[in-house]
Amino acid sequence: MLPIHVTVAAVIESQGKFLMVEEHTSNGGIAFNQPAGHLDPDESIEQAIIREVKEETGLDFEPEGLVGIYTLNPASNGNYYQRFCFTGSINGNLETEPQDPDIIAAHWMDLQEITECINAHRSGLIVKCLQDYLNGYRFPLNALHYSGDEDLLQQQSLNFLYDQL
Repeated sequence: MLPIHVTVAAVIESQGKFLMVEEHTSNGGIAFNQPAGHLDPDESIEQAIIREVKEETGLDFEPEGLVGIYTLNPASNGNYYQRFCFTGSINGNLETEPQDPDIIAAHWMDLQEITECINAHRSGLIVKCLQDYLNGYRFPLNALHYSGDEDLLQQQSLNFLYDQL
């Protein structure tokens, strides 16, 4: 069994610019990424991306679609990742105020600026997520299911099946 890191990311566009974060890496470097992070225990995928965008940019994000699900098996760092990339809208103003101490700044960048810093990208998935977003890939959020109670989930599904009989 692989130790897979479940991560979330957001492609957020406003006036032809995309929200990116400049962050400290664990090896002392600096990287650029979409607002992104790891799934926490007892958290749905959607809750994770709302939390991560808030922590890394200070903005209130509302997911509206799933751009894609990406597997790096393995990534260039030897780890295994499953990334859920969302798109959506920001509620309120667009002025960023990162809350995470690892975030240096949040930037609104155009595609030229994003490609110019490619050597500092945290992951190759940044460009792939942008490509899929620009190609119009959007999958409904109701494709994602979360339960913190497996027995309750099973019972609710059984009740539905019994109603179909």
